[in-house]
Amino acid sequence: MALVYCAMQMSEVVEEHPSLIPVINRFGIRLGLGDKSVKEICEKHNLDPDFFLTVINTFLNEEYFPEKKLQTFHTSQIIDYLTKTNLHYQRYQLPNIERHLTSFITMSTPSNQTLVLIGKFFSSFKEELIARIENDQSKWFPYCLSLSEKINDNISSEKNEDILLSIYSHKQTEDTIEELLVDLKRIMVKHLSGDYDENLCYAVIFALSSLEKDIRQHNRIRYRILVPMVTAMEKISL
Repeated sequence: MALVYCAMQMSEVVEEHPSLIPVINRFGIRLGLGDKSVKEICEKHNLDPDFFLTVINTFLNEEYFPEKKLQTFHTSQIIDYLTKTNLHYQRYQLPNIERHLTSFITMSTPSNQTLVLIGKFFSSFKEELIARIENDQSKWFPYCLSLSEKINDNISSEKNEDILLSIYSHKQTEDTIEELLVDLKRIMVKHLSGDYDENLCYAVIFALSSLEKDIRQHNRIRYRILVPMVTAMEKISL
């Protein structure tokens, strides 16, 4: 399992792992990296190199997940990254998939029932993902930050049962999102029929696979780090 370190040249890391481009974008890092090292790039953008490298390595390596290390970071750092990830889904990845999928369906055999089903599955997935993002923005993340601030100020707070219920029931929604992505890819791989544009088909599957990996890694931080952090803060605040 190869890891990324501070001394490595950032451009070489991205050349080897282009899937990192949307991840580093969430930290405000754009292409045109020059010969700067990872450490120099972090200094330029006022980033905590430890947090940056932990996120990068977690994204790249399924086996890498330093829970104790991640738990040392401030709640606001975790939430800031997750918030930017959600925004990236809304602004870039969902529109990109939708654009490719629309072209794929439009340019394929008319009245193809498999394509109709694919379109419905994507609509269901998009609806579920946007609902989760809206819940994050309006309830979940504000609650986490508020609790963190109260703990830091040594002010006890009562549990907000309505919000807590939305947090823990929200795990099932997250599972549904991942299942819908898997089902969508499976339908395309196993059940496509009729004439269709193979290049557009590949573009859709590649975009879905990229988002699937992103969400899976995103969820590891959400549910194995942020939820336990909140649970611990709730116990302190009682």
